[in-house]
Amino acid sequence: MKINIPMALTLLRILLIPVFIILFYLPFGWSYLASAAVFTLAGITDLLDGYLARKLGQTTSFGAFLDPVADKIMVVIALVLLVSNPHLIYISLPAAIIVGRECAISALREWMAEIGKRISVAVTYVSKIKTTMQILSIIALLAGNPKHPGIVIYTGYILLYIAAILTIWTMIVYIKIAWPNFELQ
Repeated sequence: MKINIPMALTLLRILLIPVFIILFYLPFGWSYLASAAVFTLAGITDLLDGYLARKLGQTTSFGAFLDPVADKIMVVIALVLLVSNPHLIYISLPAAIIVGRECAISALREWMAEIGKRISVAVTYVSKIKTTMQILSIIALLAGNPKHPGIVIYTGYILLYIAAILTIWTMIVYIKIAWPNFELQ
């Protein structure tokens, strides 16, 4: 397999995960901003890899598989780390909705592929807004000091709740598409 620029960006995002985790747990005041910076870098590589793959004509089936997996892993790990902080209890519900939706939709896609009816839903405007809200909320929640919440943390709460609502909306879209294939017995 030849590694092109978009693939290298996706792999970089995966390699940033342990760096992100280590920075998150460092016992220094600057670790909040450092972990937010790494997560921001990962978000930028997510924007760039898809854009460059299309622009440079370097799309691959493996890249199409790995890119969303890398995104989901980074978001889920960030949410799990944030939920583990006792000062951020208000994010438990939206985090559970987002992680639960990712599990449910992954299972739905796998099941649809198994029955020969691969589910294909184009990325909608709502999905792009949902992803943007997720990324921005996580950056805000990482960057602020949860022991002394201020506007950054409160903004993160609001954006994460908006992301959770949009997450439910996009899940409903997937279920509506798959619904005719459900056999209720």
